[in-house]
Amino acid sequence: MTDFPRWKYALVALVMVFGVIYALPNAFVPVPAVQVSANRGAPAIDQAVRQKVIDTLTQKRIAFGKVVVEGDNLLATFADTDVQKSGSDAIKALLGDQYTVAFKLQSTVPEWLGMIGARSMPLGLDLQGGVHFLMQVDQNDVIDKQESSYADDIRSLLRDKKIRYESVARNSVRGKGVAVVLRSEDDRAKAADAIANEYTDLLVSNGPSTGDRFVLNAVIKPDKLRDIGRGAITQNLQTLRNRINALGVSEPLIQQQGENHIVVDLAGVQDPAEAKKLIGTVATLEYRPGIGHPGDPQAREAEKTGNIPPDANLYHMRGTGLPVLVSKKVIVTGKELVDASSGIDQQSGTPKVDVTLNAAGARKMSDFTNANVGKPMAVVYVERVTETKMVDGKEVRVPKVTESVINDANIASPFSRQFQTTGLGSPKEASDLALLLKGGAFAAPVDIIEEGVIGSSMGADNIDKGFKSVMLGLALVLLAAAIYYKLFGLVADIALFFNLVILVAVMSLIGVTLTMPGIAGIVLTLGMAIDANVLICERVREELRNGSTPHAAIYAGYEKAWSTILDANVTHLIAALALTTMGTGAIKGFGITLMIGILTSLFTSVTLTHAFTAAIHGHRKLKTLSV
Repeated sequence: MTDFPRWKYALVALVMVFGVIYALPNAFVPVPAVQVSANRGAPAIDQAVRQKVIDTLTQKRIAFGKVVVEGDNLLATFADTDVQKSGSDAIKALLGDQYTVAFKLQSTVPEWLGMIGARSMPLGLDLQGGVHFLMQVDQNDVIDKQESSYADDIRSLLRDKKIRYESVARNSVRGKGVAVVLRSEDDRAKAADAIANEYTDLLVSNGPSTGDRFVLNAVIKPDKLRDIGRGAITQNLQTLRNRINALGVSEPLIQQQGENHIVVDLAGVQDPAEAKKLIGTVATLEYRPGIGHPGDPQAREAEKTGNIPPDANLYHMRGTGLPVLVSKKVIVTGKELVDASSGIDQQSGTPKVDVTLNAAGARKMSDFTNANVGKPMAVVYVERVTETKMVDGKEVRVPKVTESVINDANIASPFSRQFQTTGLGSPKEASDLALLLKGGAFAAPVDIIEEGVIGSSMGADNIDKGFKSVMLGLALVLLAAAIYYKLFGLVADIALFFNLVILVAVMSLIGVTLTMPGIAGIVLTLGMAIDANVLICERVREELRNGSTPHAAIYAGYEKAWSTILDANVTHLIAALALTTMGTGAIKGFGITLMIGILTSLFTSVTLTHAFTAAIHGHRKLKTLSV
């Protein structure tokens, strides 16, 4: 008689069907493709652009699969990577610098599988290919901003304390702090006490005195400078994670390297061009007091003569190009923003970004708008990109900052925490800006100083080697089990095969990125999974030797082996959990694969094999067992 209940048969059947369906997408090999996206200011991608691409590829006799417009992008598929490269070069030559052309692997999974949430595993950088960035953090910029901030704070402090001063300005040498020029020795002493009491992170010392000029130096303490540098790296790491998470990248590697470098590896990305643009771009908004309006006589005169008021900057309006004068004073910036979302302004029908400030930013904005109703306020769009130039035969990366005014209008009524910004060129530009702002501003500018691309051909070679290693390991284990344990060995082989299927299905469902270390984890899991069946078979043989009937031996074998199997797998699970929680990158991927494999092998090695054994032997009269 069988000791295996019917509900367990149903459970085993459901799990096997689940494993087959959700592992199936991995059998569909993605095809090489080229993705085209429009840069800011470029005409949107439409059917006319699609037709131009088709005509060009046909004229150059480059074989392609399909060319389709998907949302804001154009996608062209090709038979192999060599044709993909030729197609990319042809499309780049056709469209020019207004469009970004990037390599991509396009999924071929049937739509019906996608409708039930079945998808193939994202592949790691070493399998699928992808982009590697080495980024340098400009910590000098952090020091500059901190010293400028202290200069502004000291001016406000001296005014509040009614201490007369001649000037407060940063020293010409970076890191030497702020120089305060006062008119008497008594004023200098009062200023020194006030600054030392208010700003404990500053070292205050007397400078040279000549006539009625009494200099006081306020320098940031070395410990504080180190904290500022570490804080900049930490904030930049978090900002990068926020931006990349917004892209939906699975298991990106983002970590600090050395004192001022950050490594970013993006594997399995769906849009490499978009990822590079969002990572490498430093864009933010600055809200500043306006001086006049775009194109007014004062702004035109400043543009014509170059005589710009000392407290103002001359910018040009986005779109119209009209000159506009804007105060150097900043009310709030993107750093004080906690949320941003894009949309369409219902009144004007133009793209907008809805902005939410933190408490400090809301207070500043409220104070300014309450005091300046009816006066202009400008929104300055600041974007920093890195250009590559050839100098003396070498590539030199030069940061370039572009600033333009996207909105300059009178303040109709006071506002503080929530408001909207309009004047953006397109809905996509509004969406990109909202994503950048929501991801957070960089504490310090970052430049991509090293960029590497792992081609899909190298990834395909790694996939081939990994697949062969898994198949070889699986075949050897299956053969050994079948020869040594006969029918029980064949049952164990079936369980081991379904263990692999269910493992792949679970990893695909939760989106685990498969890497070469992950493949090593799969091979190790297959080797460990057969251990449980070895224990069960040896227990059954021992019971037979002790004179038990075949049915009793099967029951006792599973019953007595379970505690040993559980103990062994729990210790392995603890080790895998440690790798998962404490490891990073490849080590973490190995740990995740191992942990999932241990859990699936517990089910297949015990429950699934017991179901098959009960189905084969449960209703038969047995004299012996093939074990």
